Amino acid sequence: MIRVAFIGDIVGKPGREMLKSHLAKLKNELCIDFVIANYENASHGFGLVRKNAVELFGYGVDFMTGGNHTWDKKEIVSLFADFPLIRPLNYPDEVEGEGYKILHVKDRQIAIINVLGHYGMPMVENPFTKTQKLVQSLHVKGIKHIFIDFHAEATAEKRGLLMMLKGKVSALWGTHTHVGTDDLSVIEGTCYVSDVGLSGCRDNVIGMEENAPIKRMSTGLPASLDIPKKCKKIMQFILCDIDDEGKCLQAYKYRIFDDRQTLIQEALYE
Repeated sequence: MIRVAFIGDIVGKPGREMLKSHLAKLKNELCIDFVIANYENASHGFGLVRKNAVELFGYGVDFMTGGNHTWDKKEIVSLFADFPLIRPLNYPDEVEGEGYKILHVKDRQIAIINVLGHYGMPMVENPFTKTQKLVQSLHVKGIKHIFIDFHAEATAEKRGLLMMLKGKVSALWGTHTHVGTDDLSVIEGTCYVSDVGLSGCRDNVIGMEENAPIKRMSTGLPASLDIPKKCKKIMQFILCDIDDEGKCLQAYKYRIFDDRQTLIQEALYE
C-alpha cells in the first residue's frame, strides 16, 4: 500500500505559510509516502516562481501540478527542467513542459496527470478523449497507480471524467474553484472529489482580498486581484490509501485551520 496526499490550489504566501507550519509534521504523523500539490496560484496568486518552488519542495511537497495560471510567470519554462512539475496535458504538444510523468514510489510505478477543463478555460484540446487515451496507454504498460488533477470550472466536467475513468485510475481530484466540496467518495476503487479547496486565506473571495472582486462583479470594470496581508488561513488536502492493484481503499479530507480544531471527513464508499 502507498499513502498519497493531494493538496489543492496553494494561494500565495498564506497558503505557503500553512504548508510551512503543518506539512512536515503531517507527513510524519500520518505516515504519508508522497505529497502532490497544485502550484498554479502559489506565487502571489498567479503562477510559480523559482524561489517559491524551492520553498514548497523544502516544506515536503514531492510533486506539483498546474492549471490555467501555469504560464503567468515567464520563468515556469525553466522550472520544468529543474523541478518535478507538470502542466496540463491537453495544451498542444508543442507547448513547453509535460502533461504527465511516471515516477517510482515505494517500488511502484505511478503516473501523475494534469488536465484542464473546457468551460471558462483557455482553448485546449479535448480533456476527455486526451485523458482516456493516455490512461489506456498506461494500462498497456502495466501502470496501475494513476492520479489525476482535473483543473476545471464545471463540476459536471469533473463528474463526467469520473464516470469515464472510475475503476481505471486511483484518484481523480478536482481543483480550480478554490472552494472545497463535500462529495469525497471512493467509487469502484477510484478516489474522487469535485474540488479539494484552496490552501490560503479563507475569509475573503477565493483567497483574494475582496474589494477588487466586488468592484469587478458590481461594475464590470477591471480591478487587480491581490492577496490579503492578514487573513484567517486554511490548508486542505485529500489523503488516499492505494493498494498494490492501484485501487483506493480509503480516503479522507483534512481541513487544517490556523485558529480552530482540525476537521476530518471520511469518504463515502460506493
